Amino acid sequence: EEKKILFYHPNEVEKNEKIRNVGLCEAIVQFTRTFSPSKPAKSLHTQKNRQFFNEPEENFWMVMVVRNPMIEKHSKDGKPIVEYQEEELLDKVYSSVLQQCYSMYKLFNGTFLKAMEDGGVKVLKERLEKFFHRYLQTLHLQSCDLLDIFGGISFFPLDKMTYLKIQSFINKMEESLNIVKYTAFLYNDQLIWSGLEQDDMRILYKYLTTSLFPRHIEPELAGRDSPIRAEMPGNLQHYGRFLTGPLNLNDPEAKCRFPKIFVNTDDTYEELHLIVYKAMSAAVCFMIDASMQPSLDFCRRLDSIVGPQLTVLASDICEQYNINKRISGSEKEPQFKFIYFNHMNLAEKSTIHMRKTPSISLTSVHPDLMKILGDINSDFTRMDEDEEIIVKAMSDYWVVGKKSDQRELYVILNQKNANLIEVNEEVKKLCATQFNNIFFLD
Repeated sequence: EEKKILFYHPNEVEKNEKIRNVGLCEAIVQFTRTFSPSKPAKSLHTQKNRQFFNEPEENFWMVMVVRNPMIEKHSKDGKPIVEYQEEELLDKVYSSVLQQCYSMYKLFNGTFLKAMEDGGVKVLKERLEKFFHRYLQTLHLQSCDLLDIFGGISFFPLDKMTYLKIQSFINKMEESLNIVKYTAFLYNDQLIWSGLEQDDMRILYKYLTTSLFPRHIEPELAGRDSPIRAEMPGNLQHYGRFLTGPLNLNDPEAKCRFPKIFVNTDDTYEELHLIVYKAMSAAVCFMIDASMQPSLDFCRRLDSIVGPQLTVLASDICEQYNINKRISGSEKEPQFKFIYFNHMNLAEKSTIHMRKTPSISLTSVHPDLMKILGDINSDFTRMDEDEEIIVKAMSDYWVVGKKSDQRELYVILNQKNANLIEVNEEVKKLCATQFNNIFFLD
C-alpha cells in the first residue's frame, strides 16, 4: 500500500495513518465509480473536512483535504463546543485550486508520466517533493475565491497605434534573436500579447504575477530615487534587466541559468527556457528551445538589443495610458462593483479586488457576498443556456449574475430601497458604460 503514495503533506504523519487515509480515498473513488463510471468523484463532504479529488492523468490521483471553518461556542454549563461550518467552503473554488496545483507542477516539470519514463517512481517522487514543498507554502486557501475558479488573465487596454508598436517590436526581436520560439509581453502585470497556447499562457501568467514579479518588486522600489542604479555599471542607456538568468552581465562568471518550462504537453511536448526581461513596468518573456543553452554573450546581446527599445516602448505605453485615464476621468466611487470573465479569451476584470497577491486577497466587499458570487457561478455551471440571476442579500445589497454567450458578469449593487426593475436598469447602465461593445442578452 505504501508504495502507492508518491507525495504526502504533512510528511510527519506516521506511516499507518498515511496508508489508512490513502486507502480511504481510494475506496471512496472506487465506490462512487459504480454510480457514475464516466465522471469520478470530485469532492466528499464530512463534518470536519472536505476532500477534493482530481485525476489529472490516468491512474494518478491528487487529493486535497481542507478543514471546515469552525466556531467555538459555550454550552450551558460553560464547556466549549466546537461547531464546524460545513457549508462555508465552495467546492468549485478548491477543485480549481487543486487543478492549478497540477498545472503549475506540469509547467515546470512536465507530466507525471514523463517523470516515470525518465527514471521511474524514484524520479517522480523527488520532483513532486521538490516542487510541492515550495508550492504549498504559497497556497493561502482562506483567500481563494471566484477568481481562482476562472484563473483568467487580466489584459491591458491599449489603443491601436501602441499595440502595433508592440507587435512590430516583438517581430523585430524574434527576427534578430533568431532562437526565440515564443514571446509574451506584459505591462503592469497585465497581458498585452502572447504567442503561447491559451492554457499554457494562463498558468504562466499566474506564475509571473503571483510569484516572479512580486519577488522583484522590492529592489525596484528601493532604487527609484537614484536615476541610474549604482549596482548596474555601464548601463546608462536603458532600464532593462533580467528577472530570470544572469544578475550582472559585466561579471564574466555570471551564470546563465534559466528556469525550464514545459508547454503543449498534450501533443508536441516542448521543453523551453524561460527568459524574463523587464524595463520599468514592461516585461517581456522570451521562450527558447531547451536544447539551446543561452550563453552569456547571447544574454548581453539580448540586453543591448531589447533594453533600449523596451525602455522607450514602456514610456510610450505609460504616456498613452495616462492620456486615456484623463479622458475617461476619475468619477466618484460608483455604486456598483463587478467581476467580468470571458471564457473564450480568458479575459477577466474585477473592481472588487483592490489587490490580489497569493497571500492576501483584498476584496472591498463582505465575504458573504463573495460566497453568493460563488454560488451563482456554480448555478451557471449546471446550466448550458444563457441566464440571469438576481439575489437580494441582507444589508441592502443586490447581487446580479449574468451569463451570456460564454461570458459571465457579476455585479454587486448597494442601493437602499431599490426594487427589481431599478436594479435591472442599473445593470443595463453598467453594461452600456463599461462593456459598450460587448453583447449581453437582455
